[in-house]
Amino acid sequence: MATLLSRTALAVPTVASRTAAAGGAAYIAHQPITSSHRHYATAKKAPTSLPGAMTFTDALAVLKTNPKVEKHSQPIRTSVLLQKPIKQDSIILVFAEGKLAEEARASGAQIVGGAELVKEVEEGKHKFDKCISTPGMYPSVTKLARILGPKGLMPTTKKGTVTEDIVGVIKAQTAAFDVRGDKNGVVHTIIGKVNWDQQDIEGNYQIIMDQMRVLAQERFVKKDWIKNIYISSTQGPGIPLINNA
Repeated sequence: MATLLSRTALAVPTVASRTAAAGGAAYIAHQPITSSHRHYATAKKAPTSLPGAMTFTDALAVLKTNPKVEKHSQPIRTSVLLQKPIKQDSIILVFAEGKLAEEARASGAQIVGGAELVKEVEEGKHKFDKCISTPGMYPSVTKLARILGPKGLMPTTKKGTVTEDIVGVIKAQTAAFDVRGDKNGVVHTIIGKVNWDQQDIEGNYQIIMDQMRVLAQERFVKKDWIKNIYISSTQGPGIPLINNA
């Protein structure tokens, strides 16, 4: 089985996000010096400080000045069409009735329904990755905005997910690859497999990075919002990349 390649983009330069990207944990360990190893402690050469290291007093002053970790008000969630597709199992929910509901089921939508489905979603009975609505159902679906909106799942005419072209949109949604970030702005996503040609892997990477830049301009208005980028295989080390974002 081929090994997957992934890359991580950090949107916020926080302690939490830097630690997550490096794949490690930040900690402070203290062990009392006993008589059995006091000689070792005095003879051992003092460790070299890390670049940018502070005294405890200075570090505490910084924490008091900036007590909160910055979080994204809008989680990163987008879809792209990759140069070489990566299979991604997605559950598609469609709000539709009659003939359009039949078309949705025939096109591969796993969850389809009308007014009763709106109530079920409101009660949290379904888990899904993509959501589409017909124009006729949309007035009823708007009551779910507070539930679907924060998850990036609310159908809208702007995104093309409120439509009567159910078949076409389902095909497009099936082909699209989802890219998501956590609440700290850390994005973990697959870009290919190590046995693929370099041009296919790099092509997918560039498509995702281009979409990240679009989000930066539309939502965050920050040219340097991508702080660090790493690439790794499934169980390999994270290798930092030159950030040209």
